[in-house]
Amino acid sequence: MPNLLLLLTGRKRPQPGPPPRPLEAPSTDAVFLMLRRMRAPLVLLIVLFAVAVAGLALIPGQDAEGDPVRMTLFDAFYFMSYTATTIGFGELPHEFTTPQRMWVTASIYSSVIGWAYSIGVLFSLIQDSGFQEALAVGRFRRKVRRLKEPFVVVAGYGRAGRQLCHRLDMLGRHTVVVDSSRTRIDRLAADQLATDVPGLEGDVHNPTLLEMAGVLHPACEAVVALTSDDEANLAVVITSRLLRPGLPVIARCDDRAITERMRDFEPRAVINPFDLYGNRLVLALRQPTTEQLLKWLMSPPGSPLPEREDTLTDGRWVVCADDEFGAEIAEDLRAAGLDVSLVDPADGNPDVTDVVGLVAGAAADTTNLALAAHTRDFNPMVHLVVRQHHHSNAPLVDAFEPDSVFSPNDLVVSESLGWVVTPLFRSFLDHIRGQDDEWASAALGRLLANCGEATPHGSLVKVDGVVSPAVLRWIGQGRRLTIGDLMRDPEDRDTGLGAVPVLLVRGAHRTFMPESSESVESGDRLVVLGSETALALLTLTLHDDRTLKYLATGVDEPSSWLWRRLTARRRGR
Repeated sequence: MPNLLLLLTGRKRPQPGPPPRPLEAPSTDAVFLMLRRMRAPLVLLIVLFAVAVAGLALIPGQDAEGDPVRMTLFDAFYFMSYTATTIGFGELPHEFTTPQRMWVTASIYSSVIGWAYSIGVLFSLIQDSGFQEALAVGRFRRKVRRLKEPFVVVAGYGRAGRQLCHRLDMLGRHTVVVDSSRTRIDRLAADQLATDVPGLEGDVHNPTLLEMAGVLHPACEAVVALTSDDEANLAVVITSRLLRPGLPVIARCDDRAITERMRDFEPRAVINPFDLYGNRLVLALRQPTTEQLLKWLMSPPGSPLPEREDTLTDGRWVVCADDEFGAEIAEDLRAAGLDVSLVDPADGNPDVTDVVGLVAGAAADTTNLALAAHTRDFNPMVHLVVRQHHHSNAPLVDAFEPDSVFSPNDLVVSESLGWVVTPLFRSFLDHIRGQDDEWASAALGRLLANCGEATPHGSLVKVDGVVSPAVLRWIGQGRRLTIGDLMRDPEDRDTGLGAVPVLLVRGAHRTFMPESSESVESGDRLVVLGSETALALLTLTLHDDRTLKYLATGVDEPSSWLWRRLTARRRGR
């Protein structure tokens, strides 16, 4: 039997524009496979049963008076039903003759042989890999078809894919997983996730696998390709783009040539952890304030403001690596005008006499720690960057306390999570990367003054009837409302709320760090950063007409007891 995953035969590709067609009905291949394998046993049982019934009906018996009597076909069928199935009900319609007893005895033994043969074939079928695969495909498709809430398709359940699924699960997001490894799919079932995650083994190069995973499902909100094979990730990007135009796709890619091919299909983001970390390292060297702002905003809410990287200076750098990571980092540092030496860790410890920075980027974590320890003993002033490949070695790397840690999987997961959960905020971070230190210093000062030194929480404010009904009613009456009005304290409009709007999206136009005098219009989307309390008060303001009128005009109407209680409770939190 051919592989059940290779089922794409003559399927037309959906044209851009119309909504995605619904997922097809669950496959019945397992039923057909069972019927085909059980055909001979079933035919044998039917023939044996039919012959037994017919013979019993033809052979005469005798009644209590000794007169011959024949059983009807129904009576014979009834008797053989409880006899041949070993139930043995024991009801006799009349006295059996010797020929009838001989015939029943032969029928019983023949039916036992038929049942033994059928059960043996059935057990063999259950253990057959093709049948088990068909059952798995059927269960998978039914689970995906029944999903009602938005979900993310994750291709690849390695270290990065597993971390991403766990992070999404903590946020209450549903996921669907496909991977080429049976071991990883089995591990998915053993992981303690709050939601039931459908998982299927298969080759992501096959478009049908992604279709079964829900790419065409109306509830699918994104596809994330995190396999260790760049060509496989490219196949995921191409399939998602052609089968479902407009669906956000995030892909990992370590090869620059394949990255360019991916970009031709316009994915939402292509994450090259080597290139991304190299750019961050250069940014910390050339624009330390910009890097400080990025690092702070990308930390979990409540994290303290990281120190500004002032230890990085111009001079000679040594990159010690044995794979493509070394070439990527060396190229980024050379592009920044630095003198870089690329060495192989197999050649021994490098010379770090006049070095200002060393990147220990071998594929083995123990090698990197050994290189870093030797460099620190010989020259304590060297800026040490340690590459951490396995997440299990994080305690060792943290205990060593290098100046910087590069964990590809953590970086990929962080970037992917941001593009899936908060894509508008990620676009703001990309905007920061393109600014100079002067702009970053002003933005950081504004955020610190309003939000404090802990990493702020984020919120997306939509000007519609669900998220902000009071705002929609206010501007619907022809009244003007500014962003600055929304950022006032509901108890004292002359005091700031403790939140900063960082992005205004109006149609296809985006305004970063919008001015307070900017008017709010219906359909606007506003990304706001602030403390948890400030964002909670903002949520209440968006729903209360009296508070909104006070913030916009200064007219303070008497508030209800319930509103005062809600405001006091939010402030208490």
